Amino acid sequence: MDFGLVLQTDPPASQVVSLMKRAERNGFRYGWTFDSAVLWQEPFVIYSQILANTQKLHVGPMVTNPGTRTWEVTASTFATLNDMFGNRTVCGIGRGDSAMRVAGRAPNTLARLGEAIDVIRDLAEGREAQVDGNPIRIPWVTDGKLPVWMAAYGPKALALAGQKADGFILQLADPYLTEWMVKAVRAAAVEAGRDPAAIRICVAAPAYVTADDSPQALAHAREQCRWFGGMVGNHVADLVSRYGEHSGMVPEALTAYIKARKGYDYSHHGRADNPDTAFVPDEVVDRFCLIGPAEVHIEKLKALRGLGVDQFAVYDMHDAKEAVIDAYGAQIIPALTP
Repeated sequence: MDFGLVLQTDPPASQVVSLMKRAERNGFRYGWTFDSAVLWQEPFVIYSQILANTQKLHVGPMVTNPGTRTWEVTASTFATLNDMFGNRTVCGIGRGDSAMRVAGRAPNTLARLGEAIDVIRDLAEGREAQVDGNPIRIPWVTDGKLPVWMAAYGPKALALAGQKADGFILQLADPYLTEWMVKAVRAAAVEAGRDPAAIRICVAAPAYVTADDSPQALAHAREQCRWFGGMVGNHVADLVSRYGEHSGMVPEALTAYIKARKGYDYSHHGRADNPDTAFVPDEVVDRFCLIGPAEVHIEKLKALRGLGVDQFAVYDMHDAKEAVIDAYGAQIIPALTP
C-alpha cells in the first residue's frame, strides 16, 4: 500500500513544503493539496517547490476541476512540472466543490468532466486533443506521463471513473462504502472494456493517532476530525437532491447522517474549527476517519487494502500534523508496506 499526505496550501507556503519533505522522509510517496484559488494559495506554484525539495514524491491536486482553468493551461502546467522534475505529477480531478461555489459557480457537469479528463491527459502526454472544437497539441512535450485520478461518490460519477480515469479517489475510509464504490468503479471499467485491476484506488481521510484509546483521547481526536463529515456532507447533499434519500441509488450508510445538516460556510472549509459540523455524529467520524492508537489504524488499513485500496492519503488538517506524519512513518507505514 502507498501513502499520501493531503494539505491545504495555507500561507506560508514554506510550511507546506516542509511538511511534504517530512512526509517523504517518513515513507509517504504522494503529496496532495486542495485546489481552491480563493480559499488558499495557488497549489501549482507550490508544487514546483515541493518537487525541487524532494526526490521521489509525486504531487498533485485533490482535486482540481475543469472550470477554474482552461484545459490547455492545466495540461501545460502539469507537463512543465513533469519536464522539470521527471513525470512526478498526478492529476486528481472532480466536478468542483469549494473552488466553483466560492466563486459563485455551480460544479461542472459529469459530461464536461469526462471530456476534460481525456483532453488534459492527451495534451499533457503530447497528443493532439480537441479544445472547443479546435485541434491542439503542445509541441514541446516529449515522454510526458500524467495519470488522471477522479474523485467520485454517486453512481454516475463512479461509472465515469471506471470508464475514463487512471485512478479513483474516494474521500472517506468507511470499509462498507469503500467496497460498494470500488465494485461500482470496477464494474463500469469492465463494461467499458477496460482492465479493472489497472485502475488505482485511493482512499483519502483524516487520520489522528492517539497515545491510547481513553475516552478523553478519542473525544479530542474526533473533534479535530469532525470537519471531514461536514465536507463530505456537501457532496452527499448533492446526491440526495439528485437521486432522493431512499432511491437505492446511493447507500443510506452514506446519506442518512446529513438529515440535520443546515448549511455550510466555505470560509471554514476543511478546518478543525468548522462551526457547521455539529450535525456530524461520532459514529460517522469513526467510520469515515482513522482515529485511535497506531494498531487501530493498521487494522483498518489492512481491511481497506483487502478491498483493493492501493493508497491511503492522510488528510492532515488538525493540531497534530507533524506527530501524525511521524507516527505513520515509525509505526503504520512499515506495517503496510513490504
